[in-house]
Amino acid sequence: MTRIIGLTGGIACGKSTVSAYLQQRGAVIIDGDKIARELSKPHRAIWQAYVNHFGTKILNDDNSLNRRLIGQIVFTDEKEKNWMNSTMHPLIKEAIMNKIEICRQNKMAVVVLDIPLLYEAGWDKFADEVWVVKISRQLQIERIQERDKLTRQEAESRIDAQMSLEEKAKRADVVIDSSAAPEITLAKVARICAERNLNL
Repeated sequence: MTRIIGLTGGIACGKSTVSAYLQQRGAVIIDGDKIARELSKPHRAIWQAYVNHFGTKILNDDNSLNRRLIGQIVFTDEKEKNWMNSTMHPLIKEAIMNKIEICRQNKMAVVVLDIPLLYEAGWDKFADEVWVVKISRQLQIERIQERDKLTRQEAESRIDAQMSLEEKAKRADVVIDSSAAPEITLAKVARICAERNLNL
């Protein structure tokens, strides 16, 4: 019996650290961002959709998508953000469902759906339980600014484009606070795995 955990959280909250740890312990990770990146390569499905919609102005010289420019467009225009989500989600969902089916056929014990927009896209319904990784808003802004070299305003617009962490935490089966050092967060995750009898 394959157990499916939906893993989500806000941008720059430490979800990737938790995901990497679960993978080390033997879980199969289905990474929504990685799938999106694959489909965003030149002439793949998401790339094609963006070019059809915005034209070639959103391409870099090497034909790759200019993510910063796209971010500036979709995170400041609700209509464009809705277009992006309604276009990308079905393409990513199809790839995810194929991967889940392969894991079930191979009788993998634990599969983690590592997806930032798990709730927003309605993919929580494919999971047996949902874990949310969270930190304070201030720490989140600081981490995004440092990681992505963004202004405070750009960082806040990316945070506000997602469902609030409070709402995600309210809906979750497990909430992991990752404000402290990574080793403290991972010690919490190890305890959770033991408490929930995860076969890892």
